[in-house]
Amino acid sequence: MTVGKTADVSPAGTAHADRTGADRTGAAASGEVAVRVSGLTKRYGEIEAVNGIDFEVMRGETFGFLGPNGAGKSTTIKILCTLAEPTSGTASVAGYDVMAKRDAVRRNIGLVFQDTTLDTYLTGTQNLQFHADLYAVPKKAVAPRMRQVLEMVGLWDRRDSLVSTYSGGMQRRLEIARGLLHAPRVLFLDEPTVGLDPQTRSSIWEYINDLKDREDITIFLTTHYMDEAENCDRIAIIDHGKIVAIDTPEALKASVGQDRVQIHTADDAAAIAALADTFGISAAVHDGAVTFSVASGEQFVPRLFAEFTTAIQSVSVSRPSLDDVFMSYTGKTIRDAEASGTDRMRTMVNAWRRR
Repeated sequence: MTVGKTADVSPAGTAHADRTGADRTGAAASGEVAVRVSGLTKRYGEIEAVNGIDFEVMRGETFGFLGPNGAGKSTTIKILCTLAEPTSGTASVAGYDVMAKRDAVRRNIGLVFQDTTLDTYLTGTQNLQFHADLYAVPKKAVAPRMRQVLEMVGLWDRRDSLVSTYSGGMQRRLEIARGLLHAPRVLFLDEPTVGLDPQTRSSIWEYINDLKDREDITIFLTTHYMDEAENCDRIAIIDHGKIVAIDTPEALKASVGQDRVQIHTADDAAAIAALADTFGISAAVHDGAVTFSVASGEQFVPRLFAEFTTAIQSVSVSRPSLDDVFMSYTGKTIRDAEASGTDRMRTMVNAWRRR
């Protein structure tokens, strides 16, 4: 990766990018748009991993790509970070075309990969120093900026410990600090908490949310965790390479407009048929339960017990969630999609190997 001078520190200690000349022109051309994608596609043989997507991410947003494994999330990030070439379409980051201005894009982004890329035989400080050298951060700026980002993620006291002694959550925080070291305009987080326990995931999100208060930065993340997507300003739901919905979490949930009802019965097939015959309701089995949506679910349940001919073992009613949004737009829950997504990923890998 070719890199150049990218960061400086003002007398007050606030990091900012050293973007002069052509860099300023490119940034001004984008206005307040940090990421712009139009008609983007990526094919691996006959498999279309990304299928003609369009979206914009505004400066300062936390923007989430929500979808199952194999939906096209990581492929999109790779294209935006100049790690993969699109088959067709255009994309720009921080005002620079990802194909024509690769070096400029790389100078203006930070990237935290889904799998750790830390050198565990080095200390936290040594990992950051290597990154500073790679990005040609001015020597006088390295020490104050390193302290700033390590304190931001709560690792200043462990800076001289070998990374091999860090917990999984600490390593993830160090990777976020590394991605911020050169003061990028856009920080890409690819499944930032995958494989971490719920408590550590919550802790990571505290640091990410705090980051927005400290840095003038746009955050673009991918996730398949519904609760994580709630932290985003806007979400794009992606499935089979296509964006099926994009809006704020609250607006997406409001678009569903119905409650989710799940019932457990001794005969799911008979229950689905009875729901259609008695109430005209379309139902399907999701997450091991007969699932359907109705307006005012709590008021519907008494009627269900009074008129339903199939024995009900248990029933639950929930307000619209992002999982309901996903099911509303794709016809399946994200767990169901994960299963088909695994097969889709395996097919893409095989297609790539045959190239």
